[in-house]
Amino acid sequence: MKLFGKGTKFYSILKMRCPRCQEGEFFVSTPYNLKKAGDIHEHCPKCDLKYSREPGFYYGAMYVAYALGVALFVTFWASFNLFLPEVSVWWQVGIISFVSIVAAPLNYALSKIIWANLFIRFEKKEEDKVSSSEAVSGS
Repeated sequence: MKLFGKGTKFYSILKMRCPRCQEGEFFVSTPYNLKKAGDIHEHCPKCDLKYSREPGFYYGAMYVAYALGVALFVTFWASFNLFLPEVSVWWQVGIISFVSIVAAPLNYALSKIIWANLFIRFEKKEEDKVSSSEAVSGS
């Protein structure tokens, strides 16, 4: 079983692709285009999946964003205290705050794509299903 290949949730999240076909773009632009940060396409350009399943669907992504923010904070805080114990607490707070602010657009985008992947399953295209079944049967 592949961990990062096409057909996995990680592939869709890391490439920021449609959770169902994993080919179409999920976001309108990059996370650091602040005018369009977090804007998603209405439908997948490849498989025509409607990304917003219901009004307010992505409100749950706030919990994912919170978890990602806490993970970032704990990682930096533990790293400072383990590897650089001579750095003062105020420097740690400043650096972690700066990194959190810089990573906020990426955190926001990741939270939306992770949330979508929790509820939308990958589906192979028909020609992929046929070619994989032919390879198994030896034809």
